[in-house]
Amino acid sequence: MYAWIKKRRYKQKVASDIYKLIVDQARIKDFYLTYGVPDTELGRFEMICLHCYLIFKRFSKENNEASELSQKVHDLMFADFDQTLREKGIGDMGIGKRIKSLARNLYGRIDAYETGYLTGTNGLYDALTRNLYASVSVTDKEVYKMVGYINNSINHLFDQDTEKLLLGEINFISIGKVAD
Repeated sequence: MYAWIKKRRYKQKVASDIYKLIVDQARIKDFYLTYGVPDTELGRFEMICLHCYLIFKRFSKENNEASELSQKVHDLMFADFDQTLREKGIGDMGIGKRIKSLARNLYGRIDAYETGYLTGTNGLYDALTRNLYASVSVTDKEVYKMVGYINNSINHLFDQDTEKLLLGEINFISIGKVAD
């Protein structure tokens, strides 16, 4: 087998591993039990978007290899969304429109979370209430707990070795380490 094919397959596997880590982290029960995230299809989508933001933010400060890996993770995520929509019985005619809507939602969240992060705690609080918590009533304590989780996660991801991250060796912060 050609070396370039092996390299491409390896990069695809790393991207798949990272996407699986994102989904696994987004499904942690405590987000839905103690952080106020709605345990619904929309809530799970929002948590995937949030964790994609965290990974994409970390990779955005790196080289072209990280950018390429981010794109592969992005593509896998939308392939997963496409498959999920098809499993729900949505036909080819409706898939494209729904995928475009999901993409707009993802990019909107990433932009809102980044803007909120850059403006500080109150900005991130506002971004979370407009997006992650838009469909539910939550307490300030729950939102601030999520703000803490995001800030700690960003620091935790930036503390990790870039070479290991590019190999898919990513460790999200334990949500038990986030103070109330």
